[in-house]
Amino acid sequence: MSGLNQQLIADKLNISRTTVSRCFTNHKGINPKTRAKVFSLAAKLGYQYLQPRSPNKNGVKSRPIGILICSEIEEYNRADYESPGVELLTGISEFAQLNHLQTEIHFVSPQAKSISDPSFSSIAALRKRLWSGVILIYPFAPQIIGEIAARFPCVSLVEQYGWVSIDCVDVNHYKGITALMDRLRQKGHTRIGFFSRKYAIEAAWSYRRFSAYVENLARFGLHYKEEDVIHLDITSPKTMSAGYQNVVDRMDDGVTAWICAADHQAYDLIIALTERGYKVPQDVSITGFDGILRPQGAPALDTVRIPYYEIGFSASRRLLDRINKRFDAIQEILLECRVHEGETIAVPSKARFSVH
Repeated sequence: MSGLNQQLIADKLNISRTTVSRCFTNHKGINPKTRAKVFSLAAKLGYQYLQPRSPNKNGVKSRPIGILICSEIEEYNRADYESPGVELLTGISEFAQLNHLQTEIHFVSPQAKSISDPSFSSIAALRKRLWSGVILIYPFAPQIIGEIAARFPCVSLVEQYGWVSIDCVDVNHYKGITALMDRLRQKGHTRIGFFSRKYAIEAAWSYRRFSAYVENLARFGLHYKEEDVIHLDITSPKTMSAGYQNVVDRMDDGVTAWICAADHQAYDLIIALTERGYKVPQDVSITGFDGILRPQGAPALDTVRIPYYEIGFSASRRLLDRINKRFDAIQEILLECRVHEGETIAVPSKARFSVH
């Protein structure tokens, strides 16, 4: 990477060029979060960097790993919401620094169906198989997973793929949703809906959270109502605006709380309901899942916090194990998540619900 490019990164992050340079040489004195931000910005700006594979001063030869982020850069850079990817990269960065791994980050399009897609064309290390292994962040199309897994040891972060053998480090979705459902039930909610949104690539994590929602309805002795599920089944609306209207219609029919599959969905739903004259939690309770920083002016969301840093660190460790032992048994590692009590859950304010 040229000095000019390093200066541009330094200016955008308000750090020194020396700090940027040390990030790319895995200097042990650099904060892992700073290194993650530098690597992430370099990828967003389209800069490629890969350190020479020569031994360091201790005679240890570093190994390059690829980090592929399946996200439109505009979505990843949304100013109103924190991207979980930054914290994932922080954990990856620290493990890489401690274990002499070089990291090369690339963003690829969620619209891509194969590694022959143009968004993969600039990744020389992928084409030439120069990496020792690959970390995958966010959902990828099935064919891409198969193509990459056939070339490299791989670990997926927060996304389990049932159709291909690949290691994964994820959060325990079931326990997280169960904790939120318990809180809603303790407040007296008996008609609870599930809200999600459509994505360019099917998000398996949303289905895992949905399945936990259904299981908990059964545990509480509550009936599952297909119409109380927005944006997951074949009858769901095609636009977000229509989905928000469906939420209002279901509230009029008796739904007093919504489990949202992710925090950003919950915050968007709160905005949409506020614009329609509803108050959260006075008129309806809403929960999220992820534990991202709340947008400015938004209420503190009742949610569960995913240990992103720990997932990034654990996934890197698993990838190194996989690199060293290529034919080891596939592992799916689930980490605990913690409930964060906010201000978006309350006792139902309207007597329009009953135990079914």
